[in-house]
Amino acid sequence: MNRNKGLDFHINRRTLVKAGAAALAMPAVFASARAQEKYVAKIAHTEAVGSPLTNAFEAWTKTLNEKSDGRIEAQHFPAGQLGKLGDLLEGSRIGTIQVTTAGPDSEEAIAPEIAAFGGAPGFIYKDEAHVDAVLQGPLGEEASRIAREKTGVEFVAYGETGFRHVLSKTPVTDLDSLKGMKIRVPELRIWVDFWKLLGANPTPLPYTEQYSALSTGIIDALDSDLYSIIGFKWYEQAKNLTLTYHWFLPKAVRVNAAWLDSMPADLQELVRTSAKEHFAEQRKVNRANTEKALEELKSLGVEVHRLSDEQRAKWAELTEPLFADFGSKSPETQQMIDKIRALG
Repeated sequence: MNRNKGLDFHINRRTLVKAGAAALAMPAVFASARAQEKYVAKIAHTEAVGSPLTNAFEAWTKTLNEKSDGRIEAQHFPAGQLGKLGDLLEGSRIGTIQVTTAGPDSEEAIAPEIAAFGGAPGFIYKDEAHVDAVLQGPLGEEASRIAREKTGVEFVAYGETGFRHVLSKTPVTDLDSLKGMKIRVPELRIWVDFWKLLGANPTPLPYTEQYSALSTGIIDALDSDLYSIIGFKWYEQAKNLTLTYHWFLPKAVRVNAAWLDSMPADLQELVRTSAKEHFAEQRKVNRANTEKALEELKSLGVEVHRLSDEQRAKWAELTEPLFADFGSKSPETQQMIDKIRALG
């Protein structure tokens, strides 16, 4: 009887030891399983195929797939393949789209204090050096933090499409030629107000509808960077380009924060670090090829006009009240506008 009790004791002890070892091993098993989990990243935006921004997203997609050893499955959908900009922005907030891009002005309704980073309300950025001082420094990090808290996305990097100009069916050389012109604007109040102050007739339309709107006469003009004019072939419907430099549009690389937080630390670091590297290169390419894009448009039959310094000063003067109006949304918004302008 005693021998059986002793045997039971040894059996139970071995069982406990094995159970303890298994319990100790469980965290490692879970960690290993989590490390091998695949994280799908739908990268969707409305930028034109062949543009520097789209090329940067294509290169970044490849980097995420290769350097994650397949743990991130990045899929790239440019040129509105998965929907209009508003749909993609909402998808990035709720997580059905993991990555998209837009100007920070797209946050006007939710976080107006960071909308000014998107160029609102016009003439806020003096030049590209001013843009870099704002977005590649503490203010850019602050904008990302605010976006995370209020919209559920993190700005992991900033690309750009550059300064916007006016593409129109008839030449725009002064305020008189702009008067009453139906110009497409995003569905944001600040853009509507900007063009109203200049005497134009702003017409809110989704980004992807601009070609058909030009062809049918719904609009007479649009404002855009040079690369999008080429990529979406808007020059086929409007043959006059006026270099106005009225609005510089950075593009925040927006990543759903919950998706980012769900990944292991090494993958989070890969997403953030590789994004900064690819879009730093994108900014260089974008700026280096501006003149080349302008020459290409000329070869496609576009007549190029330049807004005189005097006229540009008048445009800036007429739209100056928008800074106070936009800043009235909240003390934080006015403070952010002041910080941005002070760096210029």
